[in-house]
Amino acid sequence: MNILFIMYDQLRHDYLGCAGHPHLKTPNFDRVAAMGVRFTRAYVQSPICGASRMSFYTGRYTSSHGAQWNGFPLRVGELTLGDHLRKIGMDCWLLGKTHMKADAEGMARLGLSPDSMIGVRQAECGFDAWVRDDGLWAEGPDGFYDEKRSPYNEYLKAEGYPGANPWADFANAGIEGGQIASGWILKNADKPANIREEDSETPWLTSEALDFMEQAKAPWCAHLSYIKPHWPYIVPAPYNDMFGPDHVPVACRSEVERDGAHPVLAAYMETRVAEAFQNDAVRQKVIPAYMGLIKQCDDQLGRILDYLEETGEMANTMIVLTSDHGDYLGDHWMGEKDMFHDQAVKIPLIIYDPRAEADATRGTTCDALVEAIDLTATFIEVAGGEVPGHIVEGRSLLPWLRGELPADWRQVAISEYDYSSTGQAVKLGLEPRDARLFMVFDGRFKLIHAEGGFRPMLFDLETDPEEFHDLAKGDGHQAEIARLYDHLARWGRRMSQRVTKSDAEIVAGRGRSLRRGILTFLADGTEVPEELVMKYMGPAKADYTGS
Repeated sequence: MNILFIMYDQLRHDYLGCAGHPHLKTPNFDRVAAMGVRFTRAYVQSPICGASRMSFYTGRYTSSHGAQWNGFPLRVGELTLGDHLRKIGMDCWLLGKTHMKADAEGMARLGLSPDSMIGVRQAECGFDAWVRDDGLWAEGPDGFYDEKRSPYNEYLKAEGYPGANPWADFANAGIEGGQIASGWILKNADKPANIREEDSETPWLTSEALDFMEQAKAPWCAHLSYIKPHWPYIVPAPYNDMFGPDHVPVACRSEVERDGAHPVLAAYMETRVAEAFQNDAVRQKVIPAYMGLIKQCDDQLGRILDYLEETGEMANTMIVLTSDHGDYLGDHWMGEKDMFHDQAVKIPLIIYDPRAEADATRGTTCDALVEAIDLTATFIEVAGGEVPGHIVEGRSLLPWLRGELPADWRQVAISEYDYSSTGQAVKLGLEPRDARLFMVFDGRFKLIHAEGGFRPMLFDLETDPEEFHDLAKGDGHQAEIARLYDHLARWGRRMSQRVTKSDAEIVAGRGRSLRRGILTFLADGTEVPEELVMKYMGPAKADYTGS
C-alpha cells in the first residue's frame, strides 16, 4: 500500500466544511473524511512551523530532536520518517515544503559530502526530493530569505513571467493603478493575485504530485506539503472574491483575557502581527482571502482524488490530510500562531485507510488525544514494520482506524514552544534557556507552564471552550494545576535519548558477559551455572601444574 501524506501550512482545524465551518465548503476534504476518520483532538508538538514539522518527520517531541524553532538545524543522525521507511522497503519522497535546516557543521565533522546520497538526504530531512519548495521566496537588501533555488520561480519564468522573482511580483501580489500591490501589505488581501490561477502555487504543486504518481513505483510514501493557506494572504481570481466581510466571524476574544494577562501571553498580544489582526478592517480583508486559499486547496485536492479514482489507486493508497499548526486570525487578540489556544495548536487530521480492516470506522470521528508524532509510528506499521519505541515517541493510530480501543492510550497531549529567538524573549528579559513554554492538555484542562519564574496558565475547556478565563490568575484550582504538573513531570522523566539500544536488545544482552567468560567476583563458582565455570574449574584443569 502507498501513503499520500498531505500537509497544508497554517490551516486551522475549524476552517473545513466537515469540521462545521458555516460558510466555507470543502467537498474534497469532506470526501476523504467520509471515507476515513476525522480526528477531532489532534495537537502539534510545537505551534511553529519548523519545530512542528521536525516532530512530524521524526516521531519525536521537540525537546527530543532539538530543532525547536525555525532555522534550528536537525542534528545529523536524528532518524526521520524516510530512514524508517526505507529500512523496511518503502521509498519516501518530498513534494513541496519541509522547513528543514540541515546540520551543515555536523555533516562536515562526519565527512558527509552535501552532494552524496547520504548528504542530500540529511539536507532534505531524510526524504528523496521530487521537488522541494519551501515557499517563501522573499527578497530584501540582504538577499533572498531562502538561500536555496526556487523551482517554483523557475517554473514561472519558463511560463513567461518576467523578473528575477515572479513569486513576489505575480504569485503573491496584486495590481493597483498599474503598480504592484504586494501581498505583504494586508490591505491588498482582497485583490486578485497577478497570476493565472493555474500557475499559482497550489495548482503548480498539485501538477508536480500528479507527475510523480504517474511514474512512481510502489510502495511509496509521498509527502505532499503545500505552502498555502500560509501568508502572504492573497489568492488569484476567482478565489479572491468568493468570500467577503459577511463571511468573517466576530473575533473570538474578550477583554478579560487582557486583564491581568500572563506576561508571556501579554507580550504576544502586543506584537506587530497581533496589533494588525486586532484591527477589524484587516480581518475583513484577510480572512476572505484565507478562505479563498483553502477553497483553492480543496479544489486541487479534488484533482488528486479524481486521479486516484480513475487509475484505481484509491484502493491502494492511504491518504492523510493535516496541517503543521493553525492561525489565530485575530482570535485572543493574536495573529499567526506561537501560543497554545486551540486556534494555533490544534490541527485538522483526516486519515483514509483503504483496507477492509478500516471499514467499520468510515465516515466517523475520533476524539482521542492524538499528537503529530503519531503519524510516523502509523506509517511504519502501514509499511509492515515494527515501531522502534526507543526512538519513535508517537503511537500508531491504526487501532483507532480499525475501531479498536488501544490499551493505555495517552492521558494528556504535550506541546512545547521555544521562543528564545524572538523579540518577546528580549522584551521579557529572558535568557535563551528560559524562553520556553510547555502545554499539558488532558481533554478538559489545559495547563501552560512558562520557564523563567512565571506563574502557570490554566483553562477549563468544558466550562470555557473559548479559553478566555485563565483560572491560574487566582488562588483556586490548585489541585488541577498540581495534577497536570505531575503529568508534565512524568513526561519530562521519559526515556528519550537512548536511541541506539532498544529494550529488546537490552533484555537479550543480559548475561552476555558471563557467557563470554567474564566471571567476576565469584567466591567458589556456585553462584552461576556450572557450564559457565567448567572451562576454569573442570577436570581438565585439576592437574594444570606443569608437572
